[in-house]
Amino acid sequence: MHPGMKTALSGFKTYLTIERGFSDHSIHAYVLDVRRYAEWLHEKRGIERPAEISLDDITGFLASLKKASLAAASMARAISAIRHFHRFLLGEGLAASNPSEHLDAPSLTRNLPLVLTQDEVALILEQPDTAAKLGLRDRAILETLYATGMRVSELTSLRVDQLLFEQGLVRIFGKGSKERIVPLGSEAAHWALEYLTLVRPQLQRRDRPTPVLFLNHRGGGLSRMSILTITKKYAAAAGIAMDVHPHTFRHSFATHLLEGGADLRSVQEMLGHADISTTQIYTHVDREYLKEVHRTFHPRS
Repeated sequence: MHPGMKTALSGFKTYLTIERGFSDHSIHAYVLDVRRYAEWLHEKRGIERPAEISLDDITGFLASLKKASLAAASMARAISAIRHFHRFLLGEGLAASNPSEHLDAPSLTRNLPLVLTQDEVALILEQPDTAAKLGLRDRAILETLYATGMRVSELTSLRVDQLLFEQGLVRIFGKGSKERIVPLGSEAAHWALEYLTLVRPQLQRRDRPTPVLFLNHRGGGLSRMSILTITKKYAAAAGIAMDVHPHTFRHSFATHLLEGGADLRSVQEMLGHADISTTQIYTHVDREYLKEVHRTFHPRS
């Protein structure tokens, strides 16, 4: 397999883990599906690099799966894996377009995302020791994730000048460098300002200054894996049994807004979803919440 494709596969696994927050089982299955896809592209089409893949190549691979009488569920999962892979390639700049975007094929029924309750979020946010400089930084990170619903990749690239404290807003550059403006909220603004004033000057290296907001102890920008470690650390400290990822805060942000009465279009805009159907999954989560309330409190449930 060409080194470019190997690098893409390795990055895809990290993307599923950190950006999407998939379970270990799903990650293993998706990576196997995409590896088989890459091997077929190399053997049957002579394709070595992700940027060379076309819609015709995708449909050719799917036809080969159908010919091999792959089970319907396995076929649907392979399609879902391929779609996620091409979204990843486009988002990382490893391909100029997404040939799977208009793929006319069935997909798996979408699993509802894991969501924290409001009390669980509050408990996690209270875990960092804000008397310590990295604890204060971590509190600002967690508050920002939950207040804005931004993706982990958007957080790690967030610059100081994107925080508009006077307006209470943050400018976020999402997939394809699309800009959106999202409210920061008073709590997140407070902790971000505390970090910016008291901690960041201590972390910033004078010989190698960077505009990135959140820094590690060496003065460089934090990696996605570092943010994953931070979220897991404080979720464990809070006694949360759920496997918490940075994306869990994004799911919780959207769900809690809808639970509070926010309209779907506003949530779509804040999440930066191009298609409202992507946002609509959270209405299903909200319905599950309502069903749980009904089961708990209705005398005939």
